Amino acid sequence: MITLVDRLLKWTCGLLSALALFAIMWLMLFDVSGRKFLSHSIPGALEMTEILMVVVIFGALPLVSWRGEHVVFDSLDAFIPRALKRLQHRLVSLVASATFAFLGWQLVKRAERFADYGEVTSHLQLPMSPVAWTMAILLGVTALMHLLQVIWVPPGVGEHHSPEVPA
Repeated sequence: MITLVDRLLKWTCGLLSALALFAIMWLMLFDVSGRKFLSHSIPGALEMTEILMVVVIFGALPLVSWRGEHVVFDSLDAFIPRALKRLQHRLVSLVASATFAFLGWQLVKRAERFADYGEVTSHLQLPMSPVAWTMAILLGVTALMHLLQVIWVPPGVGEHHSPEVPA
């Protein structure tokens, strides 16, 4: 199960984030080159970069959460018994799952409002609701990854600060 979830997240969320980051790189190259050599930038480059950054950040959240690659405060880990660390991991994962689910729900409501009002970006007139829906879905997947860690504590928790997931 570990390998299946890890592979699925790598090929969906990881690939999505990587492609968005790759697109930002090329967009910036052409935008800056156009400004420097042709005195013209790409219209709407800032808006496209902002939307792609949303994809990079929110796309990576489920994978980072599943692998435990987020920032961890582990100064007291040397003093906490292994069994308590596993309980702590479950409790923190439960709180994180609830938090991400709540944020996802808030974004669902925001996406619906964007769709109702016909909210668009200022320059390119791109609809904002698909961006908010994407964010909400990815937050939901992140909440699910933390919920899975409440039920199943990954190997390595209690031995060092971050769980290792096989590649």
